[in-house]
Amino acid sequence: MRLHRLHITAFGPFGGAQEVDFDDLSAAGLFLLHGPTGAGKTSVLDAVCFALYGSVPGARQGGSLRSDHALAATRTEVTLELTVAGRRLELTRQPPWERPKKRGEGTTTEKAQSWLREYDAPAGSWKDLSRSHQEIGEEITQLLGMSREQFCQVVLLPQGDFARFLRADAEARGKLLGRLFDTRRFAAVEQRLAELRRAAETQVRAGDAELLADGHRMQQAAGDIVELPLPDLSPGDPGLAESVLEWAAIARSTARERFTVAHCAQAAAESAQAAANHVLEDVREVARLQRRFAEARERAARLEERSGAHREAQARMERARKAEAVAPALGLRDATETEHRRAAGTEARARALLSETFADAGATGLAAAARKAAEELGGLESARRAEHRIAGLADERDVLDRQERADEDVLHDAGAWLAEWDATRADLQTRIEAAQEAATRAEQLTVQREPAQARLTAARMRDQLAGDTDEAHARVLAARERATDARAHWLDLKEQRLKGIAAELAAGLVEGEACAVCGATEHPAPARKVDGHVGQQAEEAALAAYQRADEQRTEEERRLGVVREALAAATAEAGDLPTAQLAELAEELEQRHAEAHGAASGLHAAREALVQAERERERRLAAQQEAARRVASRASLRDALDRERASLEGELTQARGSAGSVAARAAQLERQVALLTEAADAARAAADTAQRLKDADARLADAAFRAGFDTPSAAAAALLDDAAHRDLQHRLDAWQQEEAAVRAVLAEAETTAAAGQSPADLQAAEQAASAAGRRVREAASARDAAGRRCTELDRLTHRAGGSVRRLGPLREEYDRVARLATLAAGTSSDNERKMRLESYVLAARLEQVAAAATTRLARMSSGRYTLVHSADRAGRGRSGLGLHVVDAWTGRERDTATLSGGETFFASLALALGLADVVTDEAGGVRLDTLFIDEGFGSLDDQTLDEVLDVLDSLRERDRSVGIVSHVADLRRRIHAQLEVVKGRSGSVVRQGGG
Repeated sequence: MRLHRLHITAFGPFGGAQEVDFDDLSAAGLFLLHGPTGAGKTSVLDAVCFALYGSVPGARQGGSLRSDHALAATRTEVTLELTVAGRRLELTRQPPWERPKKRGEGTTTEKAQSWLREYDAPAGSWKDLSRSHQEIGEEITQLLGMSREQFCQVVLLPQGDFARFLRADAEARGKLLGRLFDTRRFAAVEQRLAELRRAAETQVRAGDAELLADGHRMQQAAGDIVELPLPDLSPGDPGLAESVLEWAAIARSTARERFTVAHCAQAAAESAQAAANHVLEDVREVARLQRRFAEARERAARLEERSGAHREAQARMERARKAEAVAPALGLRDATETEHRRAAGTEARARALLSETFADAGATGLAAAARKAAEELGGLESARRAEHRIAGLADERDVLDRQERADEDVLHDAGAWLAEWDATRADLQTRIEAAQEAATRAEQLTVQREPAQARLTAARMRDQLAGDTDEAHARVLAARERATDARAHWLDLKEQRLKGIAAELAAGLVEGEACAVCGATEHPAPARKVDGHVGQQAEEAALAAYQRADEQRTEEERRLGVVREALAAATAEAGDLPTAQLAELAEELEQRHAEAHGAASGLHAAREALVQAERERERRLAAQQEAARRVASRASLRDALDRERASLEGELTQARGSAGSVAARAAQLERQVALLTEAADAARAAADTAQRLKDADARLADAAFRAGFDTPSAAAAALLDDAAHRDLQHRLDAWQQEEAAVRAVLAEAETTAAAGQSPADLQAAEQAASAAGRRVREAASARDAAGRRCTELDRLTHRAGGSVRRLGPLREEYDRVARLATLAAGTSSDNERKMRLESYVLAARLEQVAAAATTRLARMSSGRYTLVHSADRAGRGRSGLGLHVVDAWTGRERDTATLSGGETFFASLALALGLADVVTDEAGGVRLDTLFIDEGFGSLDDQTLDEVLDVLDSLRERDRSVGIVSHVADLRRRIHAQLEVVKGRSGSVVRQGGG
């Protein structure tokens, strides 16, 4: 990975846009990134990390990335151009931004944005790859092979972290190495084995619990038939399965014996029940025959009581059968009489509608009169057509009159409108010309209005800033006074402290140890603090108060300068005229512009009105000509209609006679024909029905005489309707059936014999049979219970046996998993070092890091120190993560925490470089062509510094560059390629040179 260019805008301390050319800096191999404290050296590295991963290193997360010095309209942005895995990429990221609203007041938040582009060498242009945060993050992580934490440890080498790593205990080292080498998979293996162990143990215990539950169910199913109690064992106890199965065998054997006894008892009870049921059936039969004989004697007595009514019903049925022979003649006579009355009524109603002339006419005379009226009606058809034509001629004449009046209206309107055409056209032309002049005047006033508004705005700003300048000047004077007072107070306290510094130094003296001032080990008369002594804390508090006051003064002076610059700019734009006068001029221009604009707005409407008026003129001319043509052709058509009407009216006068019209005369004749025809038909029907009624009376009298009745009325009285006939016949049949049934019962031999016996005792026989049935049910219930007990015990025993067979493989699996889990967790006796699996992997990585770091540490220390890995266990901490340093001068191995400050620096530097090499190999061998080393060089002497720089200079092999982040002044002389970060009131800037 090689960095080429970094562009920063409004990021961290950088208020504006800054650019870093890493290609220029990397040309020398080593380059220095320096600047005063708080200038933003680390922010440059944060920008690189943010461009790659979208976030800054962990210690600086959570804060705002936006610069407080940036303008409100400037968005924070970081662009990084780099080459990785042979691909030249450009990453651009913008964090969320709270910007001013484009309309109205307040702010709005825009979402974070990301861009990834790749340089296409053949095409010589950049190609867009993605704008998705997730896709870009996955692509960069895959290309670099490192997470953000690994990148910050490998590329941005933080020496302070590795100094703490040297002095840390095994637990802290394990956490750091775990993040860098991502050993979470080994920890996951440990956790997975522990989970498998717990799961297997849960399954075994669950199997034992299920087996024991089946044992309790068998005990509950057996009840009290087994005297031996169930073994008192718990899940997981040895011998549980064997004890449960043994007890189950005893319970099954006892249950089968009880089942056999219950079966024999049931067979005996069933035999007794069969005998009792046979006796009960015999008693029931005797009781039934006795009841049957008694019921037959009662029915015979009731028949004897109703014998008189039965003989009367037989005589009534005989008369009804004779009257049935006369029924057809009676029905025919009634129907004929009804038809005759209906025909006579119809004739009377028809004759009532005729005139008196036809009152005595017979059916033949009425028919002849109807034929004569029909002939007269046929002769009126021609007159009817003539009448219809006269009505049509009147309608046509009305249409001609309406058309003539409409044409006269058209001619009058068109003439009046065309007479005023010249005046209308002149008025519209005048409106168009006036609107055009107003539009030109509005354009001229628009040009004058904008400068006037700008001067008015500047004048108002000038008035406001004049007041702000006075207030800012007063605040500057007050801030200067506060800063002067604070500085005087601090200098007074400093002078008082210097006077009593001897007592302060004497407070730190220890008997037998050298004095920091004179070097003596004896302190016969140390100085004592007097009342009112000023200590270091009081002096530092006064200094801090002075610094805050001075910063406040500087800030107020800056604000005063900003207000004065704004006042000068507003005065230059507004001029010397008062604001009120400028407002009057602007208002006058606005009013004139509004009037001109309003007048100009009618131009389009006036032009459209002229076009519409010309179209209306053409339309009215055409309508005037067409109306004149229709008036000329209408006179000849009116004369023809008048002649035809006179001819038809003479014909109609002759045809309608005294009627008002031909249609009225025809309606009279049609009604007369219909009435005469109806009356003739009714007269013929009445004569016919009178003759048929006379014939029916004769046939009825003959039929009644033949049936044996004196008169037809006697035959009609003897006749029964269908319901009465069915009822009478049903009573006669019921009597005969009842009489036959009684005789049959009284003639039965068995019934007569049973009647001669003593009454049957049915209740005693039923009680004996019920008792026998109850004993059978009890025996069957006992047998069923014994059978269910055997079945349930067999089922539970089979289920328990299956559970025992299933538990065998589960217990073997539990033993195997438990052995692996304790081995990986370091609690097994087979794990001699008591190391967890993750600790074992980290120990191997630490051993690689120590070996890689020793190569550079030996050069930095002139061959004195080497780093070695220790697998010893420190107290209760992790085993295998120890780190020692071997001193070649003494030949002894000691802990890295005993190194001095400078030794700790180059040891941690060597460790960081070694760790970078190992992590790089772990990440797939991604080449890191650009590295950064942060601080720590101030603790080295000149010789050691030269050796360290030589080691770093060796990293340039194969075109690798190293950036040193430091504010050590001596490094500026030794390293020529430099990137300086300079801080100021408006934010920090970068200066690049020496490359």
